[in-house]
Amino acid sequence: MHDMATEQAFGARGPHRGGDEARSAPPSATEAIPLTWGTLGLETMASLLVVSMDRLSSRCYAARCQWPRLHPLNDRAVTAVPHHPLIMLESTRQLATAVELGRPAAGRATLEAVSVSLGLRLRARPLERGSATDVAVRVSVSDLVTDAGSLVAHRVTAEYLHAGEPFGSCTIRLVRSADTAAPRDEPAEPGLLHPSAAAVGAAAESDVMLARASRGHLVIAPRDPGHPVLLAGRPEHLPLAAVLEAGRQAVLLSSGMTASAVVGLEVDVRTRVPLRGARIETKAEAGGSRFLVTVAGRLAATGTVMLWGP
Repeated sequence: MHDMATEQAFGARGPHRGGDEARSAPPSATEAIPLTWGTLGLETMASLLVVSMDRLSSRCYAARCQWPRLHPLNDRAVTAVPHHPLIMLESTRQLATAVELGRPAAGRATLEAVSVSLGLRLRARPLERGSATDVAVRVSVSDLVTDAGSLVAHRVTAEYLHAGEPFGSCTIRLVRSADTAAPRDEPAEPGLLHPSAAAVGAAAESDVMLARASRGHLVIAPRDPGHPVLLAGRPEHLPLAAVLEAGRQAVLLSSGMTASAVVGLEVDVRTRVPLRGARIETKAEAGGSRFLVTVAGRLAATGTVMLWGP
């Protein structure tokens, strides 16, 4: 089951399109893309996960990442620590930003991640016993869409390898959003109760994204409104990673499974999700569960959490 989920994510590549980008000739030699935490729009150097990125052709790159054992989302185990799957998502997001930086400054636009498909091979997943894990990445770009020379949409797929063996893949779709207004938070409900971190597969209480209302339904209510990863920079709406993490936690809470059972994650954000108050529901399916996020009764996001079970 876990290999199947990963293969589906590995194959999440669409057809190439996009005018001048599709006709551009690849460079004659490997071209390095300079990376700093400032150019990638990160708040601190500690947030930088991408160490290097080389352009191999117009659509392909080779990169290296370094994932710290003490990443805020990771468990604080004394022995070997498995990296949280959202570290792979954040690495792919940083790689996508680097791809955008490789375009002419006049042709850049602010793009927002709206969907992701992530898969893991649990048997090949690295465990960190020291300070950090060095990861090789194969990056490809597809579904390029431009408007007057400006990149307005693309899809980035990153295949992650440790010691030469693939262990995971992540595909992100990014688009230029025409919706600039911040969504309003849903009215505060009385008596919200946050589940424990262990019940939702989180490493710390500050990572919990959910609360249960007095009538029993789940809502998104981050315990830490300034979370350094999920809500970095105090955004006006929930970023893609925060919506996905809320879905992951909701499925683990409802299924009783542990974080180690997760082999795949998908989410598609249709409209912007407010920072607090959106409802989240789960429905068990073969191999995992679906989750739905609604705002004022309207569907805002859908996703799937694939689980490896007996």
